[in-house]
Amino acid sequence: MDPLGRPLALALAALCLYLAAVSLPLLSIDLRGRETSSTLLGLPGGFDRFDHWELTAVTATTVLLLPLLRIAMLAAVLAGLRLRRPPRRLYRLYRWQAKLRPWAMVEVFLLGVFVAYTRLTALADVDVGPALWALGGLMLVMVATDAAQDEHAVWAALEQRGATSGDTPLQGPNVIACDGCGLVSQAADGASCPRCAAQLRLRRPGSVARGWALIIAATILYLPANAYPVMIITTLGRETPHTILGGAEDLVGAGLWPLALLVFCASILVPVLKLLGLGVLLVAARRGASRRLRDLTRLHRLVNAVGRWSMIDVFMLATLVALVQAGLIASIAPGLGAPAFAAVVVLTMLAAEGFDARLIWDAAERRDTA
Repeated sequence: MDPLGRPLALALAALCLYLAAVSLPLLSIDLRGRETSSTLLGLPGGFDRFDHWELTAVTATTVLLLPLLRIAMLAAVLAGLRLRRPPRRLYRLYRWQAKLRPWAMVEVFLLGVFVAYTRLTALADVDVGPALWALGGLMLVMVATDAAQDEHAVWAALEQRGATSGDTPLQGPNVIACDGCGLVSQAADGASCPRCAAQLRLRRPGSVARGWALIIAATILYLPANAYPVMIITTLGRETPHTILGGAEDLVGAGLWPLALLVFCASILVPVLKLLGLGVLLVAARRGASRRLRDLTRLHRLVNAVGRWSMIDVFMLATLVALVQAGLIASIAPGLGAPAFAAVVVLTMLAAEGFDARLIWDAAERRDTA
């Protein structure tokens, strides 16, 4: 059985679904006789009317650019391996598509659109466009692609076909596992991985100091993210600001308890737990934890996994801002809390990804060798 054929077919299917998603209508609304529709490509531009370029950049990057890059890179690698002479640089594409995985947020965006849809139905008649169905298919196909591909088999095929770096690491006393491809090499600290050319490090330099800087900045920004409104709804000339917590309360008032719980967990509970969890990990790494090391490692994996889901509020807001612009009748604008909240999500994700979990095991190793 060809271990690369199925993920290649799924990656090509994902590419076709992506093209359909960006070219077809996403949602359309009829608000008191005024019809508005939006495509996926036009969605981030809704923030430009309010000079929130940072929200435009975050939405366009995580929903449009990075999913396309990841799908295209994976398809190029798997297709290249079927050539008689694969391109030598395929290993770089495969390494980078893995790094892009947490930042390609198609499934998070779909949840944000679903929350926006429930809010829109209270204001207008809403029609679901074919792009939304294409996005749902894209999400399922990307999940299937990740499940079907065997990373070890792909790296083995790259080695067999001569599509790896080919560099020889400097001989040294250190046994180092590569962060890029997982290959274990005996090399000097700072040498290049012989398979993917990533820099081999015993420990990431400055991991703890950089982590503290990121979570302190995120903690500072979390205050205005909750104090200021994330969106301002204007209905018949009357402005109503909504904070993150106020959005969850509105869903409760509408009887949408499951969605209210989702928004509360993703936008309030998860950011707080991320900040606390990262603080625990950094303290453990600095002081040298000697107990419950496996639990700390699981905590790091959990913080890494859930961080992206806090972006639901940003994607919901992008959908609402793009569609609800009917002047004094009804309009929705981003508030000052929105860019602060997006920055909190990005900073905590960077802190979680940049933390070197090997540091929490160093104390146990020193204790055993003492």
